[in-house]
Amino acid sequence: MLKKIITLSCVLFSVVTLQAREPEAQTINHMEIATIMYYDGKYDKALEELQMAKDSHTKIEWDKYHNMRGLIFLKNENYDSSISAFKKAIIATQQKSYTPPVEEKPKREYLFSAFSSKKKEEASVVKKPAFDPEKLRKEQIEEIYIYLSQAYYKAEQYINAVHALDAAGEKGRARASLFTLRAECYWKADQKGAAIDALSRGAKLFPDDAMLLKQKFYYFAELKLYQASIAAAKAYMKKLPANAQEYISLAQMLQSGGESEEAIKVLEEAKLKFPSSAKVYILLGHYYNQKDMPHVTADLFEKGSLYNPNYLKEAAEMYRRNGELAHALYLNSMMTDKEEKTKQKVAIFIGKGEFEKIIGIKDALDRYGLLQNDNMRYALAYAYYMVKDYDSAEAHLKKIEDDELFSKSTVIRKNIEKCRSNSLECI
Repeated sequence: MLKKIITLSCVLFSVVTLQAREPEAQTINHMEIATIMYYDGKYDKALEELQMAKDSHTKIEWDKYHNMRGLIFLKNENYDSSISAFKKAIIATQQKSYTPPVEEKPKREYLFSAFSSKKKEEASVVKKPAFDPEKLRKEQIEEIYIYLSQAYYKAEQYINAVHALDAAGEKGRARASLFTLRAECYWKADQKGAAIDALSRGAKLFPDDAMLLKQKFYYFAELKLYQASIAAAKAYMKKLPANAQEYISLAQMLQSGGESEEAIKVLEEAKLKFPSSAKVYILLGHYYNQKDMPHVTADLFEKGSLYNPNYLKEAAEMYRRNGELAHALYLNSMMTDKEEKTKQKVAIFIGKGEFEKIIGIKDALDRYGLLQNDNMRYALAYAYYMVKDYDSAEAHLKKIEDDELFSKSTVIRKNIEKCRSNSLECI
């Protein structure tokens, strides 16, 4: 009997306990769920949870509620709603009552003397910093202003974004990236001087940050202040070893600004630092070609093609134009693009006067569809004319539709008639 009573008591205790816990189990913290949904990237679900938190009539932290909505709208690119939410979050934070955390029983750390035979016990209480609600309020508001500046920037309200960064106080000046954001806002608002000043102020606070100098370099370049741009670029390259592409960008900027000599100097330096960068050789070659230095250009193009065979065509073409046809043909032989290779080979054979070889690759011209190009068909017709195969020459000349080439073909056809009438005309 006693055993039954004990068993029944245990069952009744379990039921009472479950009933006592049931309301607690039904309490759902929608704010916490919304936070989880946000970090999982489920923004619509997060908004739904926030709405349920608002509708639950339970006490919620409105600063966190509005701040979370602002972040979600920012992610969803709904910038006006994001701005509105962050403003409400700031007001809610200003009105918030901060309560100190629940005091825990002070923990004692016991220190023992290694030289004491009795190991006397000394107690030292770990001291916590004093609770400062205004400090917490200030830090939270500054953080929201950082988010607000991002929303303003995305909404293209650039000066408002700057004001938000200023309102963020210490947090608005805590990272170099915030000064690049400030500068970009001023730049897009057409306040160029303020943009460069923002970068200069950032550089004083973060002297080791290279990105501030890099951005200043691009701004000076757009303002066509090339000497200042070069100085900024060199300072940037000292702090952070530049890659080949950054040298190329600097050279292109200088070239577009009419500073061709400076552009060449930059690329010559890049050639020494990055001897396997094909782009450096090719761009440098183009700049020398603009200065009527075709032989230097051809050599640079060939060196570039050693590191990227896609430049073989340009290298071979440059040698062909320089009259170095044997070397042009050698480079052409290494090309893998059959169509471009055949097309270029025709031009080289014409330069060498080897018309029989052009006729010899007729099948290749036809196979790659190159005879659909009137220039290629005219070259083949001309080759037939030069070897005195007049019937074949005329057959191809008749198919030419280009007006300018048709006029040239008319002259050749007249010459063919003369040759047929009097073979001595074509000796």
